[in-house]
Amino acid sequence: MTTSDGILLSMAQLNENLGKISNWNLEDNGRSIVKNFEFGNFKEAVSFLNKIAEIAEQEGHHPEMKLYLYNNLEVKLTTFSAGGLTQKDFEIAGRIDKLTSSETSPKASSEANEQEI
Repeated sequence: MTTSDGILLSMAQLNENLGKISNWNLEDNGRSIVKNFEFGNFKEAVSFLNKIAEIAEQEGHHPEMKLYLYNNLEVKLTTFSAGGLTQKDFEIAGRIDKLTSSETSPKASSEANEQEI
């Protein structure tokens, strides 16, 4: 990790970075970003989760992931050691977005972010 990985981003930096990723939403008073994905079936959802896990292991930066309703995956990124969002979170989000564009894309659901499940 570079020294900038642990530096919290300002609100202006958060908004700038949100413009570079697709359908991620700020949560926890700007301390995390969240995206929900919907897949055709359970196997596709688990496969995608495993691809994210590979990225997380490579980067040493692990998101919270929740698989629910058999075909939905919620991914939440934050830098726990910094107490909020850093550039690393947005780099990982960008890599996750590239996964969705390089294969059969899951549906990213911004509406699911607004629902209590």
